Amino acid sequence: MKKVALIFLILLSSVFFSNSLEENFIKARNFHDINLIKEVISDAKKEQNNVIYAEALMEYALWGDSEDKEKLYTEALEVIKKEIEKDPNNGRAYYVAGAIVGRLAQYKGIVQSLFMLNDFDNYIEKAIEILDDNFYKGLALIAMGMRFRDVPWPLRSYKKAEKYLLDALEVLPNYPNIHLELGKLYEKMGKIEEAKKEYEIVINSNAHPLLNATHEEAKEEARQLLQNLK
Repeated sequence: MKKVALIFLILLSSVFFSNSLEENFIKARNFHDINLIKEVISDAKKEQNNVIYAEALMEYALWGDSEDKEKLYTEALEVIKKEIEKDPNNGRAYYVAGAIVGRLAQYKGIVQSLFMLNDFDNYIEKAIEILDDNFYKGLALIAMGMRFRDVPWPLRSYKKAEKYLLDALEVLPNYPNIHLELGKLYEKMGKIEEAKKEYEIVINSNAHPLLNATHEEAKEEARQLLQNLK
């Protein structure tokens, strides 16, 4: 009986710490809390939670105080690849892998980055296919929209970019950053009035409850882009 109780307590403790880790990650990402994201990275590594560890490394590289972002992205990609090998049905892991590849490609030459595009497509398309979490599915759709908007011709397709971004808006209607990306797309397409409308939506919008700091950055960028069009 004591042995059963001990096993139950161990399992309960494991669930508690896992939930606490996820909550801390969400909070750190939401407010771009550098100290907390460092704590999450350390705790995720100890708990061997590869998904949160890789995603936290990616977030820290994106907005943290690290001077070697490429190294962080490279480590995060190695970790998340191992997680996908262990669990090939983890949609969040595929999204994280694709997002990391997209950011890591910025540090590579044009030829190598184009080779990485195939990996990006495979990861993000798989994420979109199997994810039932609207938050991460929406992020994956945004990533694919930006991919078709920003890559060089002939790999670019504004029509596909618009479809992916509009699909993302259906999945995440309360994430104003999608309007920022649509505005940039319409500006590239020469649809200036439509671009202005999208930027104005961002400026006058409320933040997604999980992405407050990102929203403030988006509003500032939208103000600058709108000013440039006047």
